[in-house]
Amino acid sequence: MKIYYLIIAFILANTIVPAQQKTKTENVILITLDGMRWQEVFNGADSSFMRQQQHLKDGNLKAKYWRNDLTERRKALFPFFWNTIATQGQLYGNRAIGSKVDITNNQLFSYPGYNEILTGHADNERIHSNDKMYNPNKNVLEYFNSLPAFKNKVAAFTSWDVFPFIINDKRSGVYVSTGWEPIKDKKLNDREQMLNQLTQSLPNPLGDVRLDAFTFYYGMEYMKKNKPRVMFFAFDETDDFAHGGEYAAYLNSAHYTDRFISELWDFIQSDPTYKNKTTIIITCDHGRGADAEGWKHHGQKLPEATQIWFAFLGPDTPSIGEVKSGQYYQNQIAKTMAALLGVSFDGEGKIGDAIDGVVKR
Repeated sequence: MKIYYLIIAFILANTIVPAQQKTKTENVILITLDGMRWQEVFNGADSSFMRQQQHLKDGNLKAKYWRNDLTERRKALFPFFWNTIATQGQLYGNRAIGSKVDITNNQLFSYPGYNEILTGHADNERIHSNDKMYNPNKNVLEYFNSLPAFKNKVAAFTSWDVFPFIINDKRSGVYVSTGWEPIKDKKLNDREQMLNQLTQSLPNPLGDVRLDAFTFYYGMEYMKKNKPRVMFFAFDETDDFAHGGEYAAYLNSAHYTDRFISELWDFIQSDPTYKNKTTIIITCDHGRGADAEGWKHHGQKLPEATQIWFAFLGPDTPSIGEVKSGQYYQNQIAKTMAALLGVSFDGEGKIGDAIDGVVKR
């Protein structure tokens, strides 16, 4: 009889496959740069755009970002991407070498893009505007927040004030800090109090969009105090400045967002809660046009706006740098986030697959 049970146990052990393989990643941080073109990420500043008179308000623009060598040029704009992620992580989306990343929704603007990132699928029938409408689709942040191990350990810090609706904070229970709303907490520290004072005192140059520096530093204070396991930073200035045709401001915003991410990574690697246990994912919601006028815009009339990019850095991601071939999609991010955390997210049964190369097998 004992032999019989041993045989059954052996068969079960070799036929029942766990839902997910154990990973080293215990925390995930998703970061988005709204409307950041792949062309600047992989090629650096565009000299033809810099030469246009309306972009010469910043006299040091060429000195700051132009280098004759492409490798050095992209490092000048995105030093953390090309000194750290390129040597320790992965970057996808350099179409010049055969690596393609595209969105699958047909709207080619922000709300549909963020919906696709967070839910893992496009919803062209219901998500077709940037209106403040509560998202009917369940998102991966909401899923994490429903799990006991992640409950109340999921947060989003966003510059654009539509995000409470995209994430559906009322239904999901995910904490969302957005727009120019001050932080509310029973025990605000000195930095949070100062940030609150500044947000209520400064003019709002981007209207309802909070300046990205506030979004970042509010989020950093939250991480230090609350130690969330899943964090979402959504930066917006790159899109705002691009729509205004301000190429200098667009480049400057991209550059200091790279610096924010570097500062975030330094914190991660210095904090015992996060060190060697955290993966960061960086991407954008949509691309932009390619020529001197089109780069300012996106939408259905600009097919290049489907073209986006990804970056990954963390303990489970092989250090291969630029991925030189393959077709990837925006709808793969949600399931990849779940795979990194060792759980399975199926959304509504129609989401993109996890990206194979991001998690070691």
